Amino acid sequence: MYAIIETGGKQLKVEEGQELFIEKLGAEAGESVTFDKVLVVGGEETKVGAPYVEGAKVTAKVDKEGRGKKITVFKYKPKKNYKRKQGHRQPFTKVTIEKIEA
Repeated sequence: MYAIIETGGKQLKVEEGQELFIEKLGAEAGESVTFDKVLVVGGEETKVGAPYVEGAKVTAKVDKEGRGKKITVFKYKPKKNYKRKQGHRQPFTKVTIEKIEA
């Protein structure tokens, strides 16, 4: 069984037991999180929501929160002596999908 959920402005296809890195939720490690915005539930019978499936939810357990690898943002305009260098680390939450209810 699989489901397509919406979280952090993104749509993700999830299955039970799968580990995901998603946008930061602000939950403690070991907490349980419920995703109510379920777009599609698939398996033997596929249910498609308009926009969300009624009564469907996905339960996950938060493993940890952290920050991703550093990326460098470099802005440059030729012949104008304009250069700006900046770094960024995107925060994330690692979750494990426990249960898909439809």
